[in-house]
Amino acid sequence: MINVHDVTKSYGDVQALRGVSFDVAAGEIVGLLGPNGAGKTTMIKILTGYLQPDEGTVVVDEIDVLDKPIEVQSRIGYLPENAPLYPELSVQDYLRMIADLRQVPPEDQTERISDAVVDTSLVEYLNRPIGKLSKGLRQRVGLAQAILHRPKLLILDEPTVGLDPTQILEIRKLIKRLAQNSTILFSSHILPEVEALCDRAIIIMNGRIRADARLADLEATDNAILVLQKRVGGVEATLKQVTAIDKVETMRTSDGVPSYRIYGKHGADLCPLVYDVARQNDWPLRELRRDARTLESVFNEMATAA
Repeated sequence: MINVHDVTKSYGDVQALRGVSFDVAAGEIVGLLGPNGAGKTTMIKILTGYLQPDEGTVVVDEIDVLDKPIEVQSRIGYLPENAPLYPELSVQDYLRMIADLRQVPPEDQTERISDAVVDTSLVEYLNRPIGKLSKGLRQRVGLAQAILHRPKLLILDEPTVGLDPTQILEIRKLIKRLAQNSTILFSSHILPEVEALCDRAIIIMNGRIRADARLADLEATDNAILVLQKRVGGVEATLKQVTAIDKVETMRTSDGVPSYRIYGKHGADLCPLVYDVARQNDWPLRELRRDARTLESVFNEMATAA
């Protein structure tokens, strides 16, 4: 659905994007993650045809954005960080205006508007002026205009910024529903949003792609966690004798159960090796699993190294 290759963009002396490349397959929900100023919004504006890159190619649904921006825009639903709403209009009048701008045939407009307001749970607010809606409801109106023409690709820039926790949960549920019919790329600097919605994240920092992987792969480590039912002697010394093990660290736990984090060498899967050692030494095994990092720890490691 999206093919970005070697895209570069500068604003004067500031290089916002530096050779960015990534692909998004049809049906994916992908988070574009990065700190403020990382280049996320610039990338989205290029994808939607609002900006042109200095170098590189961008293809959406097999159409070159530079050659045919209007055709690409007709296939995209876009919700910028600040939704383009008209507070004096009712929800219904606003969506009717958007339907006209999107060149939805007049005979189809009522059905399209009805589908959009049902999908975004706005039915009871159709005749309410947008200016009198809460921020969460206004964000839903923004989403309704983005899906009105049934786009193949939905691009959302910070869709939950400024919302309270209840509104955030509502928008998350809505995005998951919309993903049943559209590919979704959304930008965020809020890590829980990406974890809650995405299987895959693209992390961008200082205009460069620092990671592009499924969350499970980003968060996985080569380390193992060993938990015993009771304390036994010589655990650390015994484990350190295994060639594939680099270090053994005793973990502090609230219940006092003996727990160890075991660090491996050369990407080895430690769990089978540790299980064999535990069985041979008759340790009272309670839990053995592969260690995992949080997305926050992955992000912070990259930010520190940037």
